[in-house]
Amino acid sequence: MATTAASSSSAMQQADQAPTASPPARYRPSPLVIFSACLVLLGAGGPLLLRVYFVHGGRRLWLSALLQLSGWPLLLPPLCVSLFRNRRHGIVDNLLLPPRLAGAAAVLGCFYALSCFVYAMGSQALPLSTSSLLLATQLAFTAVFALLFVGLRLTPFSANAVFLLTIGPAVLGVGPGSGKPAGEPAKAYWTGFCEAIAAAALAGLVLPLVEVAMERYGRKPTGPAASSARVAPPPYSTVMQMQAVMGAAGTMVCLLGMSIKGDFGALTSEAAEFGLGKNNYYLVLVWDAVSWQLLNLGIMGLITCASSLLAGIMIAVLLPLSEILAVMFLHEKFDGPKGIALVLSLWGFASYIYGEKAQKKQEVRKSELLLLQQQQVAKKTGDLELAAP
Repeated sequence: MATTAASSSSAMQQADQAPTASPPARYRPSPLVIFSACLVLLGAGGPLLLRVYFVHGGRRLWLSALLQLSGWPLLLPPLCVSLFRNRRHGIVDNLLLPPRLAGAAAVLGCFYALSCFVYAMGSQALPLSTSSLLLATQLAFTAVFALLFVGLRLTPFSANAVFLLTIGPAVLGVGPGSGKPAGEPAKAYWTGFCEAIAAAALAGLVLPLVEVAMERYGRKPTGPAASSARVAPPPYSTVMQMQAVMGAAGTMVCLLGMSIKGDFGALTSEAAEFGLGKNNYYLVLVWDAVSWQLLNLGIMGLITCASSLLAGIMIAVLLPLSEILAVMFLHEKFDGPKGIALVLSLWGFASYIYGEKAQKKQEVRKSELLLLQQQQVAKKTGDLELAAP
């Protein structure tokens, strides 16, 4: 009898405890993810100012690549403040990147410098509205490489987004002069076309590799926090350190390329011949570096706090902004093929966003159904044990 009573009491306790389990929380993006996405949008001026540099007489490709990477010292003041505040609050462990992760970030920074150089080559030859459409194909490359390296599972909506964002830029190649500026040789245009696609492929490779490096070499939570490691984003100081290491390594590569090509000695003469004037030449360089740094930090934050695929999606979001900025400030022509490519690209982006929202709702429904089933099983078990003699 004592055993039966104890069993019945245990079953009743389980039945009482089961309904009190808190339902799964609705999906809400992390504040760090929202902040990173805003940084990406604020960095939309980077490609515009880079095109301004080329339009008004700039010709230095390694300098152009340097502008995309050299803004990393801007991260040092907020990074130092963040580390100081952590120490002040008694957090002294795991503040800096693990050595292996820092080494991986340095290697990826060198590789990213090559991607920036190839992008500069394409941006020199193509209008911003065309190069931005071609850069949107990096989402397809990101999805493929994330599938290979990160184990990404493509949903029908994300697969449709990748397909549309790949087909959209291909429309620019329809016809002998589609998207080609007047007076530009066809060979130079198609060379820039291929360079922009190559830059998108390199960028699409770097994003998943950064995610792999964070998962493999980043510090794993221990103790009670280990169970929530998949949902808890790392501190933003980690994001800034990753970006600073990659930026510093890429800057060294660009400085080496500039010294080999003799760009340092040519800057003075290039500034004197710049179409907007010498002072504006240096202002364009400085603000371009700042804009690119905002963009890069936002991308790094999305990779670290969410996924490389979301970072690729946000880069694709820059497409309409780049189109508008190019038409407003550079007076570029917006013709039919560009319009079709833009519509297909935006359609692909909307498909991805809708698919992600539908998938999150489906996951919440499954969690709620599983919780309900557990409650019913616990209640039935309690009833059977109470009915037992």
